Amino acid sequence: MPREIYMDIESSTIVTKEQLDNLYHEYCSSREGMHPDPVSFLFRYDDLRDREIVGLIASSLAYGRVAHILKSVEQVLSQMSQPRQFILGNSHKDFQKIFKNFKHRFTTSDDVAHLCVGIKNVIGEFGSLYDCFMSGYNDNHETVLPALTGFLCNLQIPGDRCNSLIPAPEKKSAMKRMNLFLRWMVRKDAIDPGGWEKVSKSKLILPLDVHTHRMGIKLGLTERKPADIRTALEITKALREFDPEDPVKYDFALTKYSIDLNRKE
Repeated sequence: MPREIYMDIESSTIVTKEQLDNLYHEYCSSREGMHPDPVSFLFRYDDLRDREIVGLIASSLAYGRVAHILKSVEQVLSQMSQPRQFILGNSHKDFQKIFKNFKHRFTTSDDVAHLCVGIKNVIGEFGSLYDCFMSGYNDNHETVLPALTGFLCNLQIPGDRCNSLIPAPEKKSAMKRMNLFLRWMVRKDAIDPGGWEKVSKSKLILPLDVHTHRMGIKLGLTERKPADIRTALEITKALREFDPEDPVKYDFALTKYSIDLNRKE
């Protein structure tokens, strides 16, 4: 990353739209800056019905070290050359058997099997993950949070309240991985493949993690210390002042910038 952009941000006490747009264009103008990032898996699939399944799986596993994330996602996807067909063509017992040796930090093979069952149930009831999400989406809502809450409820299966891959909205977590999934599916540029065209980019919520939280505080976008949904909404609201139509477009750039700062320091 050019030194002048570092100096531009670091020498300012208040971030400007020009500075954020410079970051966006530096990091998000081509796919070359994408790697290593799990969003890259989505570009393998032209069929939206496959891509949304891959996006949900990849984003759900997007915690921990990047190398481990990529390895775990690859392990799951290696079992499904055609994700939608794979999901619809197998049972809960099949999923348990197929993924019996899977482990990603505190995610177990049962978690993956249950996620696959949840996806299968949603497709059976609504036709696709997109149609399920849209069943709860209202463009009059300030954010996608109500629709996301309903979407997660539909993904859950009875007796599976502790699945590491499906967050419980009532716990008020930032739901970083689910908001990351929505960023991938709704936005479209060199980094995000898009496809969910009826969901407004303006309603997305920042996928809050250690990097975007750090940058949010550093740039004066929030003073809140808890990494919860309130902080995610607060930083998103601040970013909306810079781009009302697409506030979450800065997410990837801020994350990469924070990582580069850590290396520089």
